[in-house]
Amino acid sequence: MQLKEPASMDECIYFTNRTIGTGKIKAWVFREICPKCGKRLMGKPKDEKTGKVKIRAGKYVCPECLYAAEKQEYEDSLTVNIRYTCPHCSHSGEVQQSFKRRKIQRFNEETGKKETVEAVRFQCEKCKQNIDLTKKMK
Repeated sequence: MQLKEPASMDECIYFTNRTIGTGKIKAWVFREICPKCGKRLMGKPKDEKTGKVKIRAGKYVCPECLYAAEKQEYEDSLTVNIRYTCPHCSHSGEVQQSFKRRKIQRFNEETGKKETVEAVRFQCEKCKQNIDLTKKMK
């Protein structure tokens, strides 16, 4: 399967390019067309005064018909495209799956404790090892 890469970041809701150990991951999620009017791409609402996108908004809005969908509900219906090089076996592959983040426990080497993080988990096609695409934490 050949994945289509975005031509610009305006097409994406989510994009990341990361190095995990010896592996690499490039992942992106395309914006979807409005389910109500079918004319424009859904996106975060814009501030009336400045015209800038409200990054922390809890909903997605169609600019044409003003249809609104809750952030969690809308993001769970999307598909993430992943191009990766496995950190375990160095196999290069492509995966397309649901963009549902799940809570996953992992060991943090810096603190020496287990922590729970939100991540999209997928498996390497060759070695079947789990690879986690974690949500960036500040």
